[in-house]
Amino acid sequence: MEMSRVGGILKLTRWREHVPFTVPLTIVGALLAASTAEVPVDFRLVAVILANILAISFAFMINDLCDAEDDARDKKKRSHNVISARIVSRSEGKSASFVVAVLALGLYALSSWWTLIWGSITLSLSYLYSSHPLRLKARPVVDIVSHVFMLGGLLVMNGYYIYHDAPGIAWAVVVSAVLFSAYGQFYNQIEDFEADKKAGLQNTSILLGKLPATMLMYASTMGALATLGVAIWNGLFPTWLGAIFMVGLIFSALYPWERDMRGNKTNGLAVLQRPSILIANLVAFAWVAQTLGWLRF
Repeated sequence: MEMSRVGGILKLTRWREHVPFTVPLTIVGALLAASTAEVPVDFRLVAVILANILAISFAFMINDLCDAEDDARDKKKRSHNVISARIVSRSEGKSASFVVAVLALGLYALSSWWTLIWGSITLSLSYLYSSHPLRLKARPVVDIVSHVFMLGGLLVMNGYYIYHDAPGIAWAVVVSAVLFSAYGQFYNQIEDFEADKKAGLQNTSILLGKLPATMLMYASTMGALATLGVAIWNGLFPTWLGAIFMVGLIFSALYPWERDMRGNKTNGLAVLQRPSILIANLVAFAWVAQTLGWLRF
């Protein structure tokens, strides 16, 4: 296969848009479980991180395959969809997505039965979210519910169930991930409002209108922060991670952030998307390093 085709398939996964949040959510879920069960972290964490990355890549690949015709009508969307831009053919995209899904399922199977179950649900939602005839993304309310689990709660759960099968108060972290994902879904729907409306898509934001959707977007953010606060208050995270958070906050404040997670120029609170993800990764990897004995606190 030509290198341009390989690059096109890699772009089809849209890994830049999801790896930055998929990895820390998986890590946090796994480390919460390992610390609760008092068991060492092993190779299964790496397997599930890769599985989650592949599963969400599969979701984005199916999305672009199913939306190719609609995206071709919009100049901005066409440039982001390699199927619409004819860089990768539909048959090549379908074959690549199948391989990615099989690899993800195999990696989930290396962990635990529970992770295989939750991982299978993640892959199923990844397919049903965009594909016909169900096309969950085009069904009001269902689009939000499926998105928040696929790109939020299940990522944490896939990590958690490697080492433990009873989340307890750790459900607060799952709920926080779900609500942060709801923010992301409302944000994307509001950004794509006109293009989606023109394409005849009936999602929650189009049904409610821009203003109510915007209010729900901010309410989701506040709810996510509140539930994360509950998790912190209950001692789910090591206290020294607070120092790592502050370091990340200080360094992030030194950089003028102007683009959102999709790379679009933005302003307002959306400029906090990238620094927030950066800080989340810094905290998650510091926790991994400490758990493996690479950092001492």
